[in-house]
Parts: sequence; C-alpha cells; structure tokens
Amino acid sequence: MVGLVKLPPTRRWLLGRLASGQGPSAEQRAKSWFRVRFVGVGGGRRVVTEVAGGDPGYDETAKMLAESALCLACDDLPATAGQVTPVTAMGDALLHRLTAAGITFRTLEEGTAPS
Repeated sequence: MVGLVKLPPTRRWLLGRLASGQGPSAEQRAKSWFRVRFVGVGGGRRVVTEVAGGDPGYDETAKMLAESALCLACDDLPATAGQVTPVTAMGDALLHRLTAAGITFRTLEEGTAPS
C-alpha cells in the first residue's frame, strides 16, 4: 500500500475515497480509545508498560502534538544536541503534561530479564 500511494494515479484514487468532513463524528470519537503495551529488556531488567487514552486518530494525537510544542516552548528541558527521541528531548516534563491532559502511563510488570 505504501508503494502504491507513491504512484500519482493510485494516490488520486485513494484521496478521492473520502471527501473533507467525512471523518468520524464527535460521538464516534467519544467512544474510541487506544491502549498500547511496550516491553523493554536491557541491563538485566524487563519492564512492561502501557500507554492509553481516548480517540487516537484526532483527539489524543492533537493533545500529543500540542503538549509537545508547549513543552518545547515553555518548560525547562534537559540539555541535548542533535536528533533525539521525544523522551530524551523532553523527559518528565512531557510525561507530566500528557498525564495532565488525560493520557495514562502505567508500569504493568517490572523484574529481572530472563537470561
């Protein structure tokens, strides 16, 4: 699919499938949610975490972008250089902003990594 959208005829056909304004209604978005689990293994440890929130297509994505921009503009951030991940660039400041905006972060399991 990714390769097909690079071809102009296919891209035009796909873009013509839905007109502007034909996305989900506010009621549909209010019922939507996401939950993502991450497993990290390193340094002899294994950690399972979960990030969850409401509608990922519109509402939560907008929160993530807006809170990241506010974090970069307003918060005291760690000194970094070059291309870095959001957690390296914004750390706990972004975590606090997203939590305050209603996105949840939980540690589900924490222990020793299997050898």
